[in-house]
Amino acid sequence: MTSNPFLTERLQGFGTTIFTQMSALALETQSVNLGQGFPDTDGPEEVAQAARHAIRNGHNQYPPLPGIPSLRRAVSEHRARFRGQEFDPNGEIVITAGATEALAAAMLALTGPGDEVVTFEPYYDSYAAGIALSGATRRVVTLRAPDWTFDLDELRAAFTADTKAFLLNTPHNPTGKVFTRDELALIAELCCEHDVVAITDEVYEHLVFDGVHHALATFPGMAERTLTVSSAGKIFSFTGWKVGWACGPADLVTAVRTAKQFLTFAGGGPFQHAVAVGLRLGDDFYVDYTAQMQAKRDRLSAGLADAGLDVLPTQGTYFASCDITSIGETNGIDFCLTLPERAGVVAVPSMAFFDNQDEGASIIRFAFCKKNEVIDEAIARLKAGLS
Repeated sequence: MTSNPFLTERLQGFGTTIFTQMSALALETQSVNLGQGFPDTDGPEEVAQAARHAIRNGHNQYPPLPGIPSLRRAVSEHRARFRGQEFDPNGEIVITAGATEALAAAMLALTGPGDEVVTFEPYYDSYAAGIALSGATRRVVTLRAPDWTFDLDELRAAFTADTKAFLLNTPHNPTGKVFTRDELALIAELCCEHDVVAITDEVYEHLVFDGVHHALATFPGMAERTLTVSSAGKIFSFTGWKVGWACGPADLVTAVRTAKQFLTFAGGGPFQHAVAVGLRLGDDFYVDYTAQMQAKRDRLSAGLADAGLDVLPTQGTYFASCDITSIGETNGIDFCLTLPERAGVVAVPSMAFFDNQDEGASIIRFAFCKKNEVIDEAIARLKAGLS
C-alpha cells in the first residue's frame, strides 16, 4: 500500500477497510454480498416503532453525554438479567456511537505510547487502528484453525512489564469462536497477575449456537479491572443506528467517557429511546433470534461444504469461515478478488485480520446474516462457479 504523505505516522498502512473494498466490488459486479456483516432485514417492529415514536415526540436533539437515563437503566437491567452483573446506571455505564466508538475511546483513554495491548488474531480490523491511534503497541496471540485454539505459552509470553490492556472479543469475529470457561479463566489469571485492564467486546453475546457465553468480568478478580462493551446493532439488526455501550467500574467508565466526549459527544437520540425498549423485550425474542441465526449458519455451512469448501467450526456470530486449500487455492486475497467474476459472490479474506498473514492465508469468511433466498442464491452460484 502506498503511503499517504498527509496521514499521521500512526495510521500509515491503514487504508480503506477490506469491508469497504469488497462491498464496492459486490456493487460493481452485481454479486451476492456475503462479505460485510450486516443483516438484510430490519429488526423487531416494536423497536422500530419506538424509534418513530421518539422522532415524532421531539427526541431529536443532543442526548446527555452518558446516554439517556432510560437506556442506561435498560443496559443495567440487561446485564443483570443475562450475565448476573450489577452496574449502577448513573456512573458505571456510558452509551456510545456503536461498539466501535466504545473500543476506540477505551484505547485512547486507557493506553498510550509505551504501553502494550495484547489481543488475539485474527482480529476485527478496528482493533489495530484503535491501538495505533492511542500510540500503544499491539501484541498478538494467534488463534489457529481448524479449532481456533491458542498456545498457552504464546499467551503468557505476550504479557510483559509494559502490558497495559488485554482486548478480548467473544464470541469472536471473524472466527466464530466462543471462548470456553477454562480459556477465560486462564486469561483472567494473567490479567490479575500482571495488573492489566481487560476490555471485552461482547457484541455477539446473543449469537451463541454451540457452547456458552461467559463474561470475563464475572471471573475472580476481574470485575474491578474489566470494561465490557456491547451493541444494539448485533442484537436487534439495526446496525445503522450505531448505539453501543460500555459497562464497568466507575473509574474505568469515567476515563472512557472523558475520551468519548471529544469523539461524538453524543448521538442517536431517538434510537437510544428505541434500544431501551428493545433491551426489555421478553426472553422469547432472544431465544427466537438465536435460533434463526443458527439455522442460517447451518444453511450456509451445508451449502459451502456442498460447493467443495472446507467449512471451519462456527460456534457463534454472523460468520462462517472456510479453508480454500480444499479446492486447490492458497491465497485468500487473490481468491476473494476473483470470486465475483468466477461465481458472482463476495467473501472476505481473513488474511486482512492477521499480523502473521501466513497463518490466515488460505482462510476466507462468509456472512450468513442474510435472507434465506440470498444464502441459497450464493450457494447456487458458488457450486456453479467453483465446479
